[in-house]
Amino acid sequence: MSNFVNKLYQKNTIIYKVILFLITTLAIVYLFPKGGQFKYDFSNSQLWKYDNLYAPFDFAIQKSEAEIKNEKAQIVANSKLYFIADNTMVVNVKNTFKKRMAALFLNASLSLDEKNVFQEIGLTTIDKVYEFGFLEASIQEKLEDKEVLVAIRKKNVVQDIPFKNFYMSSTVLKVITADLEGHFANYTSAQVFNVLSELIKPNVSYDAVFTNKVLANEYKNISYTKGKVSSGGLIILKGDIVEGKKLAILNSLKSESESKVWTESSYNWIILGYSILVSLALLMLLLFLKKYRVEIYENNNKVTFIFFNVFSMIFIQTLVINYNSDYLYVVPLSVLPIVLKAFFDARLGLFTHVLTVLLLGYIVPDSFEFIYLHIIAGMVTILTVSELYKRANLFISVAQITGIYMLTYLAFSIIKEGNAGQINLQYFILFALNGLLSFLSIILIYIYEKVFGLVSDVTLLELSNTNTKLLRELNEKAPGTFQHSMQVANLAEAAANEIGANSMLVRTGALYHDIGKMMNPMYFTENQTTGVNPHHDLSPRDSAKIIVDHVIKGVEIAKKYKLPDRIIDFIRTHHGTSTTYYFLIKEREMNPGIEVDIKKFQYHGPNPFSKETAILMMCDAAEAASKSLKTPSAQSISALIDKIIEKQMADNQFLNSDITFKEIETIKKVIKKKLLNMYHLRVEYPE
Repeated sequence: MSNFVNKLYQKNTIIYKVILFLITTLAIVYLFPKGGQFKYDFSNSQLWKYDNLYAPFDFAIQKSEAEIKNEKAQIVANSKLYFIADNTMVVNVKNTFKKRMAALFLNASLSLDEKNVFQEIGLTTIDKVYEFGFLEASIQEKLEDKEVLVAIRKKNVVQDIPFKNFYMSSTVLKVITADLEGHFANYTSAQVFNVLSELIKPNVSYDAVFTNKVLANEYKNISYTKGKVSSGGLIILKGDIVEGKKLAILNSLKSESESKVWTESSYNWIILGYSILVSLALLMLLLFLKKYRVEIYENNNKVTFIFFNVFSMIFIQTLVINYNSDYLYVVPLSVLPIVLKAFFDARLGLFTHVLTVLLLGYIVPDSFEFIYLHIIAGMVTILTVSELYKRANLFISVAQITGIYMLTYLAFSIIKEGNAGQINLQYFILFALNGLLSFLSIILIYIYEKVFGLVSDVTLLELSNTNTKLLRELNEKAPGTFQHSMQVANLAEAAANEIGANSMLVRTGALYHDIGKMMNPMYFTENQTTGVNPHHDLSPRDSAKIIVDHVIKGVEIAKKYKLPDRIIDFIRTHHGTSTTYYFLIKEREMNPGIEVDIKKFQYHGPNPFSKETAILMMCDAAEAASKSLKTPSAQSISALIDKIIEKQMADNQFLNSDITFKEIETIKKVIKKKLLNMYHLRVEYPE
């Protein structure tokens, strides 16, 4: 049982990757549109590159979205607007008017005939206004320009009335004024005017529910087809231009074919096909990591991070397509290579980006155009985005990426349309938005650093600040070690720049590589300012233990201060599995004839496993050894550097670091040049 548990524990990373692989595959397949794939690829104004195409079955020619949209617009333009009249309002207004008049006439010195005249005028005016109807003010402006018949519902009767026959607020006042004309000299007539203008209210309102119901019924009568193609009929000849009616027929055949393919009986088979294609793409990504990025492959956290980013890009692109495929190019896919390059390297970023774009080709219209455009943009991203901690670099890179998007789209548009006059300017706006959204990569990098514990160049820049708490402590407790670390950082940065390695990473690692010496600073020669060497009172074995332990103590201090693993790697590897040669020889001299256990004088490793850690090992040993030269010269420095690095190579210290002989020779030249500049002799000036 214990053996089974041990084996399971040893295989847990593989089990995790398998589960992650399956979950990601299923999630991506779930996002894919539930429709079959048409076996011909075509677009407007392009040549038909396949053989003559005949109809495989009977199908209707579907109208385009633009045609259906125009028909609906015509229906709306010619449709009637329906209103509903409140018939009870006329009776209520008349009754209220009679009561108000009776109260008004009580105190008025009018004859009976005059009273009857005013009342008759008021009732006649009310009948005139409500004969066709008095419209609400809220819809008057909306309908004023509509010179058509409108329908008014009175109970269950619908009557068509010219819009101009309706009364508005302004025309009602004119009618009251005209009817009372000649009586305004009388004070009572003015009061009658006030009563009428107050009592007469709109009785006709817009019936939006009934209008929309009628409109919906008219929409149902729209025909979505405009003809039929019989089985065996010729659709298009090889070499013909795909345009006009031929384009409409091909689009109809594509739609009909996809609906026929995607049936319940074939659903599982198509899902299986999708699953195989997606799993192959993700498998290629895993194999790439295993073969070329072993340290990433063995880190489940980093593998999860990469798969998460691939899925996120596909998820966001799917959401946009489902909402409106016109906004296809607003999704900033260039964020993916920017983020991966910031945390890993350009090659992995481009490889992952290409696979992601290929997967997206299943769900986007004009897949070839989409894939070509985004792969080119991804290449430009990899070639231009560098040193993200310099803000200007990202602005310049995003501008170049946006320019490539626009230029590539312009080329496709010219090929399709045959001229530059039909270019859709909306796409240029979308590409500009795409560029603006690419700046989100800075925020994402910060979030990913916190969530996944990764390190970008921005964080490295912060850590390389010599005013950080840990480096200040190193300067106070071990000033000689601090100065040594600064010199090594300068050497390593110059060497990294020369061979194209990550100079910011190696510089930061160099600044922290000897922090373990803070625990026993006086046991290291660079800190012995008094001339007293405490090793004289220790045995060679004890001295070697103190020297070797500065690596272990450095790792402990780094973890205490929560330094990233990428920086801790430099502390662990900067001596590899080399030996404290001085104390080993001294032990042999003190115990002649006795075999010395070399492991007691050997660093615990591991050996450098990247170009950056290998550079640090060379620069650290070279800078420290150069201090032993009594009379530095070009010859002595060159011989010393050659000897040190050849010894490291002979000990197989660089076996796992993926560094070439040519790069090692370049690094040696940089170190020699820099050390010679550091030890240059000044002219002796007279006193």
